[in-house]
Amino acid sequence: MSDRFELFLTCPKGLEGLLIEEAVGLGLEEAREHTSAVRGMADMETAYRLCLWSRLANRVLLVLKRFPMKDAEDLYHGVLDIEWADHMVPDGTLAVEFSGHGSGIDNTHFGALKVKDAIVDKLRTPTGERPSIDKINPDLRIHLRLDRGEAILSLDLSGHSLHQRGYRLQQGAAPLKENLAAAILIRAGWPRIAAEGGALTDPMCGVGTFLVEGAMIAADMAPNLNRELWGFTTWLGHVPALWKKLHAEASERAAIGMNKPPLWVRGYEADPRLIQPARNNIERAGLSHWIKVYQGEVGTFEPRPDQNQKGLVICNPPYGERLGDEASLLYLYQNLGERLRQACMGWEAAVFTGAPDLGKRMGIRSHKQYSFWNGALPCKLLLIKVNPDQFVTGERRTPEQRQAEREQAAYDQAPTEPQERQYNKNGNPIKPAPAPVVEQARLSEGGQMFANRLQKNLKLLGKWAKREGVDCYRVYDADMPEYSMAIDLYHDWVHVQEYAAPKSIDPEKASARMFDALAAIPQALNVDKSRVVVKRRERQSGTKQYERQSAQGKFTEVSEGGVKLLVNLTDYLDTGLFLDHRPMRMRIQKEAAGKRFLNLYCYTATASVHAAKGGARSTTSVDLSKTYLDWARRNFSLNGFSDKNRLEQGDVMAWLEASRDEFDLIFIDPPTFSNSKRMEGIFDVQRDHVQLLDLAMARLAPGGVLYFSNNFRKFVLEDNLSERYAVEEISDKTLDPDFARNAKIHRAWKITAR
Repeated sequence: MSDRFELFLTCPKGLEGLLIEEAVGLGLEEAREHTSAVRGMADMETAYRLCLWSRLANRVLLVLKRFPMKDAEDLYHGVLDIEWADHMVPDGTLAVEFSGHGSGIDNTHFGALKVKDAIVDKLRTPTGERPSIDKINPDLRIHLRLDRGEAILSLDLSGHSLHQRGYRLQQGAAPLKENLAAAILIRAGWPRIAAEGGALTDPMCGVGTFLVEGAMIAADMAPNLNRELWGFTTWLGHVPALWKKLHAEASERAAIGMNKPPLWVRGYEADPRLIQPARNNIERAGLSHWIKVYQGEVGTFEPRPDQNQKGLVICNPPYGERLGDEASLLYLYQNLGERLRQACMGWEAAVFTGAPDLGKRMGIRSHKQYSFWNGALPCKLLLIKVNPDQFVTGERRTPEQRQAEREQAAYDQAPTEPQERQYNKNGNPIKPAPAPVVEQARLSEGGQMFANRLQKNLKLLGKWAKREGVDCYRVYDADMPEYSMAIDLYHDWVHVQEYAAPKSIDPEKASARMFDALAAIPQALNVDKSRVVVKRRERQSGTKQYERQSAQGKFTEVSEGGVKLLVNLTDYLDTGLFLDHRPMRMRIQKEAAGKRFLNLYCYTATASVHAAKGGARSTTSVDLSKTYLDWARRNFSLNGFSDKNRLEQGDVMAWLEASRDEFDLIFIDPPTFSNSKRMEGIFDVQRDHVQLLDLAMARLAPGGVLYFSNNFRKFVLEDNLSERYAVEEISDKTLDPDFARNAKIHRAWKITAR
């Protein structure tokens, strides 16, 4: 065999430039860059060194032969021409990977099959011995790449992809591959910072990939030093003595590096479930004495061990996988920016993100940006020098100015009622001690306008809500067309529903306005950013609005009209409480005394709880969902109600047809459309409301009242109903001040027997 070989080093898209620098530094000659690969010439020692030391490559492929190829027969004979007995034993195992198309081969499985057939036919012995296929751990892994009529046949020296270092047996939901993490560290300047004795910290470390890769770079540890199986291990062309020499040199370098005083490398992770997997990965990498991982939120991490220590903050924040997720992550990026400005002065930072618009919201400029790919997702690496010249949120004020502003803000927010103020002996009001105020980001002009509108609405509606004993209400509902969202207060939480912008609106402008609004909400409503929940509401079909969006299972207690209710702000598009129906619930509470109450399509049975509060003789609540009936049961228990309150699971129409009970007060708020598998047929409120009301009126006792409502904007009540029943539309009487701006939120009718 030749002393020099052609090598192909494959890598993730976007890493080619970094890989060619690394490969040349490790001895690759005549190097050229290709898409997701680097090509060059090397001897066997360099090929081994690349396998051992490359932090960026996926595979090291040794080219066995190039040959022109017009069809499948050319492929077969070109592979057959190789002396395969120089590479593997006849009864060895084999795996073939084929890429590319053309020359009559458009199916990679067929192409791999032709390569395998040629090798097997070449090695088949007279006694019938022949190679077998092992796709997991073969003796020889062969690659054939078809490129514009040329076949490039290669031996994979690496075996499993080189990004699989062996330490990361446990990983989180969306981990970076190890070689991509190494590339980000290199591009962020970590080798230089480490050589200067700098620190490394990751405030969202997950299972510790950045930390391990960074520590290995700092300790001069070959990334694949501990790998046991290689693609060349059972290759007949393998030179064990040469490999042992290189491996021993790498082991010695790692020992020297590990004996140096360890750099300060720390990780912080909010999810407690990832702490132990991260520590396990670090231990497997042999770096437990270098790296420490702690549980902590982004907003509280403290990266520097002392005032003089500087280094690199690196992280890969979430991007948002579903539509609307980006908006809900705004506060995470803002918190990151705040911590960089407050605790990392003089450090460098590297933020790797698939949502660069969110990166712009950190309140600090990046001085460089690099493009990468995380799989198929285009990403940006934002490099930041943490110093006041880069801040864009007004932090250039002096500490004295900031303290004065905090004191003034605390004073302005103090109670204004005379009986709540405290006075000194001279009769002058005592200025309260300044409360800790988180430094707020400077709002854009549009964001400030939005904040002003929110504050105006809050001032007006807050007085009404306090007077009525309501602590959950709508404070904004697309008042300004360019900020199309609904904002509801639930005690000390804020629930934001972004209405999807029309297709005629530029998505970038809509996204920018949404971020402006979200930046304004915590300031305008005086709430912590962690208590703002963001969702996107689009045109719904079927029961999508009731489907689970998350699985946090966190319930918050709110109150209205003396009733306590549970809401869930995260797991579903709706929260368990329709705020616009508050007047209807209060009406039911006032009219329920001594009556038998029926609540159809009851959802979480909030109207039934109000009826029980009003002294109903009994309540019956019917819904198809066990989840919501369980929720309803908790609402009853929260208020101390249990007896006389029936919860019935079933299709409402079928239940009404089977029921023979009578009720004095009935409330029906059906969905616009429902096609649940547990239903008998499909329900359409426009088509089926006459049948529904006839069935319900048959259950209404003499002198009873039925209230019917729905939120289908195009709904038309059938005229012939008024021929059989006394029908009065009461929509305008079922709207509180918080929904006065949206008179079409629902329609409601009072129906009685003639």
